[in-house]
Amino acid sequence: MAEIIKMPKLSDTMEEGVVAKWHKQIGEKVDDGELLAEIETDKATMEFESFQEGVILHHGVKEGEGGVVDSILAIVGEKGEDISSLLSGNSASSETPEVKEIKPKAEAAPKKSVDTSNIAATIIKMPKLSDTMKEGTVASWVKKVGDNVESGEILAEIETDKATMEFESFEDGVLLYQGVEEGSSAEVDALLAIIGEKDADYQSLVDSFGAVADEDVVETKEEVVSETTKISTEPKQVKSNSSKDGRIKVSPLAQRLANEKNINLNDVDGSGDGGRIIKRDIENFVPKTNISVASGSEVSIGVEDYEEQPVSQMRKTIAKRLSESKFTAPHFYLTVDIDMDNAIAARKAINAMPDIKVSFNDLVIKAAAVALKKHPSVNSSWLEDKIRINKHVNIGVAVAVEDGLLVPVVRYADTKQLSSISGEVRDFAQRAKDKKLQPQDWEGSTFSISNLGMFGIEEFTAIVNPPNACILAVGAIRQTPVVKDGIVVAGNRMKVTLSCDHRVVDGASGSEFLQSFKMFLENPVTILG
Repeated sequence: MAEIIKMPKLSDTMEEGVVAKWHKQIGEKVDDGELLAEIETDKATMEFESFQEGVILHHGVKEGEGGVVDSILAIVGEKGEDISSLLSGNSASSETPEVKEIKPKAEAAPKKSVDTSNIAATIIKMPKLSDTMKEGTVASWVKKVGDNVESGEILAEIETDKATMEFESFEDGVLLYQGVEEGSSAEVDALLAIIGEKDADYQSLVDSFGAVADEDVVETKEEVVSETTKISTEPKQVKSNSSKDGRIKVSPLAQRLANEKNINLNDVDGSGDGGRIIKRDIENFVPKTNISVASGSEVSIGVEDYEEQPVSQMRKTIAKRLSESKFTAPHFYLTVDIDMDNAIAARKAINAMPDIKVSFNDLVIKAAAVALKKHPSVNSSWLEDKIRINKHVNIGVAVAVEDGLLVPVVRYADTKQLSSISGEVRDFAQRAKDKKLQPQDWEGSTFSISNLGMFGIEEFTAIVNPPNACILAVGAIRQTPVVKDGIVVAGNRMKVTLSCDHRVVDGASGSEFLQSFKMFLENPVTILG
């Protein structure tokens, strides 16, 4: 008997999946556990195995197209079996069961009444490439306006809050329009591009979407001149970028950039047609640094100088999430000073063995993992109406990258040997710097560690990384005089500070965790097994 295979929900935020590739075609036999298709979610492209046996009778979604979760992905049954009853109620006709197209979600009503039904072009929207992504920045366009694009080819590199990812086209045709210029950002589902036949009326699609093409984004569009009244009221010779009536010729985008940078347009030479000021003139503008004095000579003077950089998606997300944590979760802090003499000796002995290299950070991760197993209340999460006490220990390790921080996760850290933890952390650090981490690498932490000891920072506090209830801030190992058996000797000490969400963790439970953590680091033989 034929059975429906539905579009699976392969991530917690997935609402729709795209069939990147069918591994079983209509008419082919599939066994339980065999690879059926590759499905692209909002986080990654994943292999999807069949849980049924039989012959593929129907594909509910074409390759390169999407279907909502729980829509018909495929139908499996016996060869020649009638599946019309299974297809009834769906938009596709039962007379042509071979292919059924799952239509994408309906767009919001267009702002302008434009008939676009006969336009041979397709709108490409800004994709949601991570679970927390709200907007994306076009790091670079791989395809330019006028280029031919095939399904599967890289269209653009898009920077999310977590990484820069290659975005593939699912359409064939000519790239007619770019809705976001390089270096600029747009919200998820905003108009990213239009692909279609060479002479298609893409402008009608732009108008129906509620956007206006920008002359600096679409190179083939006729330039529009906006005129702005001269800012200066002093008598001045009319420059090549001014019209006969003394007005400045400037593109709308150049006008906006000049306002943002506080640049007087009278001081800018235009390089566009007829001396018109365009985007590159504002970007390349350098203020004059010489002034004339009474004698007619020129004296070089100082000039205020600064550089403004656009906020990356990663930095925006860090700002949003940590602001929410700091101002929502009531933080308190606990600090202990740890004797690291034995830890230093243990690390030296371990690293003397061939093919094994561990860092102090690896020892910290292992000690924290074992301590968390003893104090599960610290290994918890605030979920508004309940507190989740995690039985597993997944430690997020903050890694500094160019635009901020990523927190890849060492899973089941309490069960792993130091050498295994060391290898994972080194791999994470390298892949984070290369922007090759995947969503599954940074999801699922139950506790976090931030270590600034390698920068010489002796003590600091960190902001809790939600949904974790705690984060451990680790300082540098410092040599300092200590008293042992009534004698002042040189010692090696390290301060750590535990930041706690008071909704979940109380002072006593946080202190008990730190006491166990301190004991394990001061007696590292207890965590080496």
